Amino acid sequence: MIKILSIFTVLLTLLSCIKKAESDRDHLVFRYNEHGNIPTLDPAFARNPQAIWPDNQLYNGLVQLDDSLNIKPDIAQSWVIDDSTNTYTFSLRNDVYFHQNVAFAKMNPDVLPRYTRKVIASDFVYSFDRLTDEKVASSGSWVMNYVEKYWAEDDHTFAIRLKQPFPAFLGLLSMRYCSVVPREAVEFYGNEFRSNPVGTGPFQFKMWEENVELVFRKNPLYFERDENGERLPYLEAVAITFLPDKQSEFLQFAQGKLDFISGLDGSYKDELLTTHGKLQPKYKNLAYMITGPYLNTEYLGFFLGTNTPEIKSKTLRKAINYGFDRQKMVTYLRNGMGIPAIHGFIPKGLPGYAEIDGYTYQPEKAKELLAQYKTETGDTKPEITIGTNSQYLDLCEYVQRELEKLGIAVTIDVMPPSTLRQMKSSGELDIFRASWIADYPDAENYLSLFYSPNFAPNGPNYMHFRNATFDSIYEKALTISKIEERKILYTKMDSIIVEEAPVVPLFYDMAVRFVNKKVSGLGINPQNFLVLKHVKKSE
Repeated sequence: MIKILSIFTVLLTLLSCIKKAESDRDHLVFRYNEHGNIPTLDPAFARNPQAIWPDNQLYNGLVQLDDSLNIKPDIAQSWVIDDSTNTYTFSLRNDVYFHQNVAFAKMNPDVLPRYTRKVIASDFVYSFDRLTDEKVASSGSWVMNYVEKYWAEDDHTFAIRLKQPFPAFLGLLSMRYCSVVPREAVEFYGNEFRSNPVGTGPFQFKMWEENVELVFRKNPLYFERDENGERLPYLEAVAITFLPDKQSEFLQFAQGKLDFISGLDGSYKDELLTTHGKLQPKYKNLAYMITGPYLNTEYLGFFLGTNTPEIKSKTLRKAINYGFDRQKMVTYLRNGMGIPAIHGFIPKGLPGYAEIDGYTYQPEKAKELLAQYKTETGDTKPEITIGTNSQYLDLCEYVQRELEKLGIAVTIDVMPPSTLRQMKSSGELDIFRASWIADYPDAENYLSLFYSPNFAPNGPNYMHFRNATFDSIYEKALTISKIEERKILYTKMDSIIVEEAPVVPLFYDMAVRFVNKKVSGLGINPQNFLVLKHVKKSE
């Protein structure tokens, strides 16, 4: 009996020591939840935030963006642009290694004992080849539509020639699609590279129990250093959980088990924020809030290919735009977390945004336009239907109530997100709620939604908007490399969109993060990307 008690005491002591060791190291682990599923860790398929966030920790490309969307060196330490030939020549760093992985030993037994090798220019040739390989079927293949050819001049020089000028191209290269991956690992793992990623980033893959937990560990060979010369990252690990419910995610955060949450979900927005968008007092000892412009415009789109008279009438489309108060909508439905979209379609925070005269709340003007529409068409009872999903039902119901006060009958058709996407793309909805999040930090990305050759389903012009003047200015802007000159043209195009009213801009989104007070160095950027290489946690 005494012997059993002794063994039990030893086990309890051992478990206590293990728990204490884990607790002592907790400040070296950053924890967050992904309530949506991560489909893959292959950057060739990094099409949404669920995949981009973890990929940002695992991979690097030629260039990167800082929190102000300035283009900075990454694996390319410098570059030269030859405007006469549309050629970009990149000089690569000489100290970038792929993550340590057994794939390097299997493919080449003569590599370093630590199973890695340096990145060279031909690795970018291979990685870009994957984007256009039909067998890979990358969702990022469109990035290469602008490229005529690319090649490695030597191990440290990589060049790209475009088919025609495209001033936003460097921003395009900052996308995770354009990350460098090693041939050895892709060929070694085959289809399982999606769950056995090998990159060059500040963290490297450790384990993934899908829909349960994903863990990265610090990359000891990472090439970037801070201003004091200390090697990044500071953290030892990143742990990602997969609670599908936003309310459960919030509870984990409130208990200190998650280090941050992103976005403002209806299930907890009033619990965390006052109606004026301030952190509720009871959470001030636990967390702090950081906000900033987010490159996302929320809008209602009109499908102009319809025969419905209400939709074809520019007069009625303008009446709808003037007929509701965007400021009140943002204040009461978003707790102030948004910027009323009263200055066109290009969102705040993006070069090219200008405070042009858009649509403010003017009910009397809306009534005048409605009366004009009735006179022009003989339609005394205009009716419209808005397609949306349940997440944005409250916004659409607000617009519905306000427009019905004017005399416009509004029906709301709620459908699953996948159905909404399909029907929007195929032109089956007269009016649809949508959002556009920037793929790359140039206003051209937003204006491409109104360029007539981009009619959906072959492009993002879901409205089937066509305007010869707009198209001409858009094509001219593509030939101008200086952003200050392009911004003038961007403003002209945005003014055309306001005048023709193919959309109803609702609000420019804001990125909002609630961060545990133990965490420092977690910035925020207009693309709302998660970058953890500068993050520290206190004990």
